[in-house]
Amino acid sequence: MKCLLYPAWDTLEIAEQPRPVLAEGEVLVKVAAVGVCGSELEAFRHRNPRRTPPLIMGHEFCGEIVELHSSVANTGWHAGDRVVCNALVPCGQCVRCKRGDPHLCARRQIFGMHRPGAFADYVNVPVRVLLPWPAGMPAAHAALAEPLGNGVHMVNLVKDLRPSTVLVIGAGPIGLLAQQAFQALLGATTYAADLSDARLAVARRVGATQVFNPREVDVVQAVRDLTDGEGADVVIDAVGAAVTKKQSVQAARPGGAAVWIGLHENTLASFDTYDVTLPEKRVFGTYAAKLEDMRTALDLMADGKVEVSSWPEVFPLERGVEAFRRMLAAQGNDIKAILKP
Repeated sequence: MKCLLYPAWDTLEIAEQPRPVLAEGEVLVKVAAVGVCGSELEAFRHRNPRRTPPLIMGHEFCGEIVELHSSVANTGWHAGDRVVCNALVPCGQCVRCKRGDPHLCARRQIFGMHRPGAFADYVNVPVRVLLPWPAGMPAAHAALAEPLGNGVHMVNLVKDLRPSTVLVIGAGPIGLLAQQAFQALLGATTYAADLSDARLAVARRVGATQVFNPREVDVVQAVRDLTDGEGADVVIDAVGAAVTKKQSVQAARPGGAAVWIGLHENTLASFDTYDVTLPEKRVFGTYAAKLEDMRTALDLMADGKVEVSSWPEVFPLERGVEAFRRMLAAQGNDIKAILKP
């Protein structure tokens, strides 16, 4: 089969690899579309050992079942079924899985990290992470169920705060999808901050009330000015740099929350803990999505409540190296690449 292979540090190539052999509990999925995630871009850029080559990456995907292992013959899935797949495979047996947190599974496997991913013609998928692909939904949309599910998951983390104002720092794919999840599910007023005016234009087009370029304005002060000096109810850091982590806390109102999902940096040299303790702010880390989050994401796209048509770019798998490197450069309108084998 053809794949986009990560054979060595700093290297990508289109290659031929053996077609996967099914294991117990799995189906073979012919990939229809797969998104290039920012976490993969950052891992490649920084030689992150969490994704050590040689490896086939790719964890945001949908496709068609073409073969089933005999052990899953009576699970209700059939050859020809169109499916959407979660990025994360939980064990289902550890204490975290049993308490209802399968996305935090102690033995979780991630496609394109611990097991072969979907930058390929075919990929093996355990049936327990499959969802039906809604009829009539384009493949390029269905592949975004996992990253949009991350946005839905963030909504569920903080919905008890009943947030009416949300600042999203980083108008990349996760930021744009989180922004729209808060708009669609909670009716929140959203603001977006990014260094790219092109990305800010997209954020405004998909519903942001105000947008800020940190090169031009003090984002924290700008948000306070819009909220009677209080700050936003919730601030999403979809960048993950040290400076944006700090800004996310500073821009949150007393009693509000900062949610960290960005993975750009893994250090925070200094941090004003009083700015969390005294105003009773919350800081959430967030990782992945549950299947129920992805179901909601699919419903939002099917109902036209989230706009995913105008800003992702679709490339054939054969142009995967070009697409990946364009998203690394992140120039102009290059925000999100989706590969189609």
